[in-house]
Amino acid sequence: MTNILVTGGAGFIGSHVVALLLKQGYEKVCVLDNLSTGKKENVPAAVPLEVLDIRSPELEAFLQKQQFDVVIHLAAQTMVPFSMAHPDLDEAINISGMVHLLEGCRKSGVKKIIFSSSAAIYGDNQNLPLKETEAPAPTSFYGLTKAAGEQYIRLYEKAFGLKGIIFRFANVYGERQGETGEGGVISIFAQKIAKQEAVSIFGDGNQTRDFVYAGDIARAIVLGVGYEGSGTFNVSTNQEVSLNQLIAALEKVTGKKLQVNYGPVRPGDIYASVLSHQAIVEKLNMTEFTPLEQGLAKTMAYFQRQYGK
Repeated sequence: MTNILVTGGAGFIGSHVVALLLKQGYEKVCVLDNLSTGKKENVPAAVPLEVLDIRSPELEAFLQKQQFDVVIHLAAQTMVPFSMAHPDLDEAINISGMVHLLEGCRKSGVKKIIFSSSAAIYGDNQNLPLKETEAPAPTSFYGLTKAAGEQYIRLYEKAFGLKGIIFRFANVYGERQGETGEGGVISIFAQKIAKQEAVSIFGDGNQTRDFVYAGDIARAIVLGVGYEGSGTFNVSTNQEVSLNQLIAALEKVTGKKLQVNYGPVRPGDIYASVLSHQAIVEKLNMTEFTPLEQGLAKTMAYFQRQYGK
């Protein structure tokens, strides 16, 4: 029976992953989360929760005791603006914290680690749609830490035989998302709409993203658990959507005309982004992706319940 640890499992993406693992019949699932952004109520009652930071000196002993087969590493600092303001703290969590986890994995005999990377590693590369073979050129410290994390995964695999699967997420959205994180624009918009407030766009609204539903991210990761190989895979819809198009889709889903305020571009933000998903379709046989309007409808229903007037 596969023994699985999900770091950051009380958070937005992690909670979707844990729910799907249980649904797919994985019985030995444990969550490690410091609850800085994650919430206890996001973890099912049947799943053990270890409240611990990945930087904690107690981490190695915990890993030794539990003897996990697979670690799904989602715990991270995910805010691009925060990384630009606090590159030292961003590094402490996303690089030093991760290496601390990798050492614990190596010493405790973990067989596979699944790492949550990001479209942010590509920077403002306009060779769209971006394939995994493109060279990393991050424009933010957040993207830089994810690119470095990937290199650590590959070297740990080469040096110590710790199998590594890297998933580069496009802009993730869905239920239980907070206002933070690189895909947080949809959750911010959804919360504002539920509260009947204006939404803000930094730039002219023509900047594009590849918005992928959290349930699709969870499906990719669960496929990764059962995948015999290693590798790097974009997880995306392969569709470029401008923020103005996103506003139009939200208006269609909600049946409301939205008030939009435009402001200056933020430092570190990427102008255009869309990722090819050819590799994950071919190698992991992931062929279905949630259409934007369908995902937005689920997301808006959640935020309406949470914040609606």
